[in-house]
Amino acid sequence: MPEKVTVAINGSKFGARKWERISTLLKEFPHTGKFPALGAVVNNRLVDLNYKISGNLDIQTVDISHRGGMDIYRRSASIILYAAAAQIAPQVKLTVGQSIGDGYFFEVRGAKINKALIESLESSMKKMVKANLPIEVEHTLVEDALKLLEKSGQESTRELLEQSRKADASIVRLKKYVGYAHGPVAYRTGVIDKFKLYLFKHGFVLDFPNSEGELSKISKAHLYSKLFATYVETKEWGKLLNVQNVAQLNASCMSGDISELIEVAEALHEKKIAAIADEIVKNKEKRFVLVAGPSCAGKTTFAKRLAIQLKLNGLQPVALSVDNYYRNRDDSPKHSNGAYNFETLEALKINDLSRDIKGLIEGKTVSIPSYDFKMGRPDPRRAKEMKLEKNHILITEGIHGLNDALTPTIVPSRKFKIYVSPLTQLCIDDHNRIFTTDTRLIRRIVRDRLFRNTNAENTIAGWESVRAGENSYIFPYQESADVVFNSALFYEYAIMKTYAERFLMEIPRNSPSFIEANRLNRFFGLFIPILSREVPADSILREFIGESVFSYK
Repeated sequence: MPEKVTVAINGSKFGARKWERISTLLKEFPHTGKFPALGAVVNNRLVDLNYKISGNLDIQTVDISHRGGMDIYRRSASIILYAAAAQIAPQVKLTVGQSIGDGYFFEVRGAKINKALIESLESSMKKMVKANLPIEVEHTLVEDALKLLEKSGQESTRELLEQSRKADASIVRLKKYVGYAHGPVAYRTGVIDKFKLYLFKHGFVLDFPNSEGELSKISKAHLYSKLFATYVETKEWGKLLNVQNVAQLNASCMSGDISELIEVAEALHEKKIAAIADEIVKNKEKRFVLVAGPSCAGKTTFAKRLAIQLKLNGLQPVALSVDNYYRNRDDSPKHSNGAYNFETLEALKINDLSRDIKGLIEGKTVSIPSYDFKMGRPDPRRAKEMKLEKNHILITEGIHGLNDALTPTIVPSRKFKIYVSPLTQLCIDDHNRIFTTDTRLIRRIVRDRLFRNTNAENTIAGWESVRAGENSYIFPYQESADVVFNSALFYEYAIMKTYAERFLMEIPRNSPSFIEANRLNRFFGLFIPILSREVPADSILREFIGESVFSYK
């Protein structure tokens, strides 16, 4: 008789047979969300629904409204796309690229990209979904997996697995498609019932539903044209360096070429910053530079390096901190839970800020306040007078810089707006991308632990709140920037690995943050580490790992 174990699933506790699948349990104890179950959190680990019960477990099923469920949905929809391509056009090679809105951009090799191909792919995907086919995950020896991946032409994935020291591998199968599972997948195609394909630029976008289960009725890719142009530019940098995926990065580490490649990558950053400075100088009306971007984009280091390039052009940058214009704490707006909301525009004295900037641009002497964050109000004793001379240019950086409501009295012709974000161009392999949000989260985990006395557990716990603020106050304005600077560096994950893995290990297993920590630790397992001594002293990465030539006080 099969051994019995005690299981709690979505709050219901009962006895179950050992090695029974979660998907089987759901027939009697269904998922309680309004969307289909996609996976489950088992003892604080995200797994697929084919997971076999091996002991006494606490199980919470997740759907698309959960971060882990969304990851499963997107990974599974992509697998269905690859399976469709393998079935209708086996000569076609798809490579995943940048995130575009709620979707992924794909490049196509081996066939002409046109409407007919897109319609055929989408039709084939829908047939697979309607058939509700099983998405099979097979755990096999690495040696056997390598042969399967080589046979299916997935060279980047094969090279990456070859570099690993694992004994086994998870192979995913759907129809004629054979790939590597970098995380949990849906157990059947029928739950991936919303998606859309449409042509964009030199490829196409696979659009996913949002966390509310809604699929956009119209293509929104055109709203990200500046971001996409920056992605294409840095993608070309990756081709120049021959580092477009993790396997190629690891290979450069093993060959001893990494030091030179890092120098070239950093030089490309400097060249781009110099070009932005040249553009500012050409526009002589521009007296006010606003640098904006999401958390841990590297805005501060970028602004400092930009200041150096402006000095080379004969301009004298003058920094103005928006932080000095916060309202008295007692007057600050609050979240619904009663906590102060310092990220909203209403937390600032907009009229005072606009008045002072306008006065400075007009050549007046202005008294700039100094905010005391401990007291929660300006300290009049520390106020200082400021005046812009003929060769001076005003620079400020912060989350609201792209929103014209921050400076309503300053005419657009006087402003030069720069959006800074790490738009990750490196992919895990041809079929699996690295999330830009992960790049910033990793930077924040390392910086907070090293310099802000905040451990990884608390950083992860507060990340969704940070993201919510960005969605409200930053991302809606990103395309209004005059220029976009991509602060990502292809080698940074191999640098951050030595720090982040250590800090993630401090998170206890029973913490809600452990789910994310476990996912990130799996991610870091793909990389060969690079020693921090390889990072130049003026690199944007030094803002997060320390020993920078710049001061951040």
